Parts: sequence; C-alpha cells; structure tokens
Amino acid sequence: MKRIVLLRLGHRPERDKRITTHVGLTARLLGAEGMLLASNDPGITRTLEDVVERWGGAFYVKNNVNFKEEIKKWKAEGGKVCHLSMYGLNLPKVSSKLRACEKLMLVVGAEKVPPELYQLADWNVAVGSQPHSEVAAVALTLDRIAEGEPLEKKFAHAELEIVPMERGKKVLENKSE
Repeated sequence: MKRIVLLRLGHRPERDKRITTHVGLTARLLGAEGMLLASNDPGITRTLEDVVERWGGAFYVKNNVNFKEEIKKWKAEGGKVCHLSMYGLNLPKVSSKLRACEKLMLVVGAEKVPPELYQLADWNVAVGSQPHSEVAAVALTLDRIAEGEPLEKKFAHAELEIVPMERGKKVLENKSE
C-alpha cells in the first residue's frame, strides 16, 4: 500500500491558520496518511483531528516537528521526498516517478523555504511556474499521483457522510453504539 505524508513548512500561526488547515484537509481527502507541521500550532492539530473524528479516516497530525529530522528519518526508512514549489521540474514530467513511489513525503512551504530543502528533496517540482496556492499544489500533485481514485473513497468510522446527489444536501449521521 502506498504511503504519503505531507510536511508543512513555514506555517505562521497568526497568518496561515486557514491555509494550513486547508492544506491538511486536501491532503487527507486525496490520500495522504498524515501531516507533519514544522511549527507549533496545536489549534491546527485539534481542528484536523476533529474533522477526522467526525468525517472518518485515519489521518494524523504531528505538531512542531523539526523538518530536517523528519526528512532524514523518512529517507532513512526508504522514502522519497518531493518539494512542491514554483521552481523545479514541471509536475507532468515527474508524475509517473511520484506515482511509482511506495513511500512519498510531499513538502510544501508557506513563506520562503530554507535553501537546504532544495538539496534534501529527491525532486523539486514546479506545480506551475507562477505564484500559486500551496493548497492547489497539494491537490494537483495528489490527484496526479492517485489518478482521481480518492475522490470516490469512503472514510471508515465516519460519524457524518455526505450522500452524493444532483441537487440539495443530504448528510447521514452514523450513530455508533
């Protein structure tokens, strides 16, 4: 089974709460097993854990990690690291290599990332060579890797579940006993 984790760098708690939350939600929806936050913001952890509790799945958040240690540990365990940016190889050129990885860490920054990240990464990938949202970078990359598969996924142990329908909104409440 493919393992994908997201490492979020440069999160500024007073400025980036919403974007970091959306990066985590997007990663969860599209197949990542968890998010490592290289900043101290327990509120992000609580928010994402609450979503997992209500909407299901097994996504985790690890708060206040050291990004270099996490990358080195991941690589020592046979994983590959892909830094998503405006700079680097174009996403379509490396999508097949990313799809082939059994253990992949995606790294996305908020502000200027440390130059050493470009050296630590196995791939520096340009998700469009223009300024863009890190949420979009994560979504596009994970969709290319999974080829749309997670969009039909049902999450285990969900208290809430949306029923797809052409019009209207229907949410099922799954009562646990």
